[in-house]
Amino acid sequence: MASDTAPASWEVLVAARPAQPATPRLSTRAVLARLIAGLAAVVVAVAVLAGFAAQWLAEREAVNDAAQVTNVLAEAVVRPMLSDALAAGEPAAVESFDAIVRAQILRDDVIRVKVWSPDGRVLYADDPRLIGRTFALEDAQRKALSTPSTRAAVSDLSEDENEFESGARLLEVYRPMWSPNGQQVLFEAYYPYEPVAARSAELWRGFAGVTTSSLLLLVVLTAPIVWTLLRQLRGAESRRAELLERAVEASDAERRRIAGTLHDGPVQELVATSYGAESAAVEADRRGEPDAATRMREVAAAVRGNVRVLRSLLVDIYPESLGTAGLASALHDLAATARSRGVAVALDVHTPLDDLTETQERLLYRVAQEALRNAVAHAAPCAVTISIIRDADAVELCVGDDGPGFDRAVVRHPPVEGHLGTRVLRDLAADAGAQLALATAPGRGTRWRLRVPARESQQEIA
Repeated sequence: MASDTAPASWEVLVAARPAQPATPRLSTRAVLARLIAGLAAVVVAVAVLAGFAAQWLAEREAVNDAAQVTNVLAEAVVRPMLSDALAAGEPAAVESFDAIVRAQILRDDVIRVKVWSPDGRVLYADDPRLIGRTFALEDAQRKALSTPSTRAAVSDLSEDENEFESGARLLEVYRPMWSPNGQQVLFEAYYPYEPVAARSAELWRGFAGVTTSSLLLLVVLTAPIVWTLLRQLRGAESRRAELLERAVEASDAERRRIAGTLHDGPVQELVATSYGAESAAVEADRRGEPDAATRMREVAAAVRGNVRVLRSLLVDIYPESLGTAGLASALHDLAATARSRGVAVALDVHTPLDDLTETQERLLYRVAQEALRNAVAHAAPCAVTISIIRDADAVELCVGDDGPGFDRAVVRHPPVEGHLGTRVLRDLAADAGAQLALATAPGRGTRWRLRVPARESQQEIA
């Protein structure tokens, strides 16, 4: 028996964890809502990407068109009028060139014309304020002069040479040209950006229309497939739940069948055998055969002992009172079985247990059963106390005995074999997400404490 020393401290063996939420049932409406949301996101993404792509393509088209128009203007209009005097910047030549430019070049699709010298001086501009001024040439202008070619790009009008321009963007094209005596100049033409925006919108509408119609067609084609798959999946979920329920019911029915078979068969036959042995002992006494009577009474006592063992086993296999009379009654039956094995059991169950779920009742019973079984196997003869208390957060079961106790290191580092009872207790608590704590030490008894969350556990205890 344990001494009067202070009880051992608690050590948590299994920490409580939140119960896993039940997997929500697949909803056709939710799936369709997600499908529509995904489709909307794809449409938005495609619209944005199509906008960038349309603008890029429109700019490429406009730049190429502007380069071709500039080449035509340069060859058909500018080259015949390009004189050595204009290349030298003579005012009369500039005035004559200006008249040709305004008559034949400047119109709605060409809004600016400039002629540059290689050193960056403006030889001609349709805006007279720029003529004669010198600006640093851009990289594109220098490359057009160094490697004679036509270069076109979108200008942001941030350069000093564009200080008199309005708006945000223009298309500009550079092309080198030569005067009759071979003096190089740079011809530059500016085009409005508005056609680029119009063409970009046109391309975007084309991209968006084709993409949207394709996505809608895809939805129309895949909707029946998705609907069929959802119906099949819901059917599979229903069948799985039904099979699980049938498996649990079959397991419970099998335990009832085994318990009923043992009770109605071997137990009853053994009881009849014990009565027969007692009757034989009485007959032996009447015949004056005391030795034979003693042996028959010993046989009857052994049979009755086996009957008690079998009835205890029936309670372990299928505690009928747990399903019919509730947890408190099942614990009383469990205590009565333990008392028949040399253990004094005291129950302290004063808290209402009617509102416990079936899962909670089964878990509390299984842990109490296993802890009491350990006490009978390793601490008897001893006194065991089983108590159940509850608060707002949990239901707490405590099973303690005043037996010899043991070293908790055995639980922390169990051997390969043995201590099956402690492993069972830990597995039960871990499967249910409950907290299991142990307080024991050599000579200080053993106490088990189980805290079950007040909400229903999602784990079924077999």
